[in-house]
Amino acid sequence: MVGNRTWFGGLFNSSGKRRQVSAEKLVLDLTPLQEQRLQKLKERLNVPYDETRPEHQESLRALWNASFPDTELNSLVSAQWKDMGWQGVNPATDFRGCGFISLENLLFFATTYPAPFKRLMLKQQGMRAVWEYPFAVAGINISYMLIQMLELNSARPKSLPGINFIKVMTEREDAFDVLYCIAFEMMDAQWLAMRASYMQFKVLEATKQQLERELSLEDLNSIHDLPAYNLLCK
Repeated sequence: MVGNRTWFGGLFNSSGKRRQVSAEKLVLDLTPLQEQRLQKLKERLNVPYDETRPEHQESLRALWNASFPDTELNSLVSAQWKDMGWQGVNPATDFRGCGFISLENLLFFATTYPAPFKRLMLKQQGMRAVWEYPFAVAGINISYMLIQMLELNSARPKSLPGINFIKVMTEREDAFDVLYCIAFEMMDAQWLAMRASYMQFKVLEATKQQLERELSLEDLNSIHDLPAYNLLCK
């Protein structure tokens, strides 16, 4: 069974063999490139989802087309969205909790890593519960969790995961979006390992704690250095 407890522990505990460094030893002195990329990411956080803006409408249509390429979307307000795990017929009501970036994250996942995206959306692997977590709503929660964990609403992060994330952004400007995809994979693995039957707080909390551990590794220089990055390569 993919996602069983033995497999899960073996994969994620691999980070425990690598040294973690204390935040007290680090001084956050941003390079011009880091300043630029952090500011650009912060600006994305301040964009609310606006269902009247054509570019936001197009992004939502693009998400549907990437998710269900063989099925035509009748309308941006449609019961069809429930097939993806939205709470109602209009995804705009769910985006209000996290803004446009949560749509950008989902769209990035769908277009950059289409195979893992569809595997998670369609719940194709593992021993699934009778009642599964709502995919799209879970995605919005993951966006929100990452923003809080990385302290992106603060002037500068003070925690080690937030500081190391800025270092990772030097290598990839889309590091936040890639980290989102990794976090989604981790959350699904946690769901299977815990044999959860509904979106319990402990599933997201366990995902957050594991991400914090991996983002605290001493030899972290790239998003590819995260042990959980391998989940995207399955």
